Amino acid sequence: MFYRKYQIAKHERGLCYRNKDFDALLAPGTHRIPFWSLLTNRKTVQIVNTLVTKFEHPLLDIIVRDERVRDELMVLDLGDTERALVWKNDRLTYVLGPGRHAFWRAPADITVEQHDVSEFRLEHRRLETVLAHAEARKHLLTVDVEPHQTALLLRDGQIVATLTEGRYAYWRAAGRLDVRTIDRREQVLDVAGQEIMTNDKVTLRVNLLVTYAVTDPQKAATLTKDPEQALYRDAQLALRAAIGTRKLETLLTNKDAIGDELRTAMVKRAEHLGIDVLTVGLKDIILPGDMKVLMNRVIEAEKQAEANLIRRREETATVRSQLNTAKLLADNPHLARERELELLGEILRGTKATIVLGNGDIADQVRGMVGSLNS
Repeated sequence: MFYRKYQIAKHERGLCYRNKDFDALLAPGTHRIPFWSLLTNRKTVQIVNTLVTKFEHPLLDIIVRDERVRDELMVLDLGDTERALVWKNDRLTYVLGPGRHAFWRAPADITVEQHDVSEFRLEHRRLETVLAHAEARKHLLTVDVEPHQTALLLRDGQIVATLTEGRYAYWRAAGRLDVRTIDRREQVLDVAGQEIMTNDKVTLRVNLLVTYAVTDPQKAATLTKDPEQALYRDAQLALRAAIGTRKLETLLTNKDAIGDELRTAMVKRAEHLGIDVLTVGLKDIILPGDMKVLMNRVIEAEKQAEANLIRRREETATVRSQLNTAKLLADNPHLARERELELLGEILRGTKATIVLGNGDIADQVRGMVGSLNS
């Protein structure tokens, strides 16, 4: 009755304080503290659960100075350039930054891996497990590179690595990190809606289509802030130069040649930026409203002229054929007589009359017969 009893289980420890200062660590078992000590020395006991592996306490820096506590606690003192991975029963439980950290050695099996951020890249046999941990995002930069991509890793503004397909992890505290990802697949650039005046003073709206691919990711990422925007600007300038030197009729009838000319004009500049221009073509040529009406009239007149020309050619061919036939019949009397008989057959087709022709000119006899029929 003169003692206060404290029962500490196997998974517990007791922190004993005297006048608010840490005094001792109490092991599992039964502990009795006299009432007079509780009153005069203001002793108190705090029971903590070692199943909570990480030991966090306001007086941690004082408590861990006790050698008896060091036997029970694993203490990590991490500097500014150090990080730690703490595995509990072979499962990643903590990713730690700078500071003092303490873990109960029992009952869990604790394993600690310390890393120096000056190593820069984290290579680990269980990298996927590390990166899946929520705390890892605070300390690690993850870079995922697809098969069609190339990634440039910049550290304090300088390129330090060119990354191909795979997953990479870097300590954020190693410097100011940045990643620029370049897509090496064929890309399509639509240069839309430019109003350009032709050599004959006609204002057009022209849409251009450019296909390209990045061949040198390092040039593309370092020589310009935005490679696609730079290519877009070059395409606009080249298009204006090409359209401005041509008349409308030439432009409409030979669009492919303009595309080839534009590609030639853009290739050298694009190569400087690490880009290969594959094809260039005029997608749309849009005329102003009044110009459309005028062009429709011109086209209509051209089509009418073509139709008249074709009709005259057909008439000429018919007359020429008739002249040739007349000449042929005049030179061949027997052929003329045969032709007359064919005509007679055409006239009498469908009738039941029987006609007997005598000697003489068949044509005269036919005319006489037709005249008698009419009378």
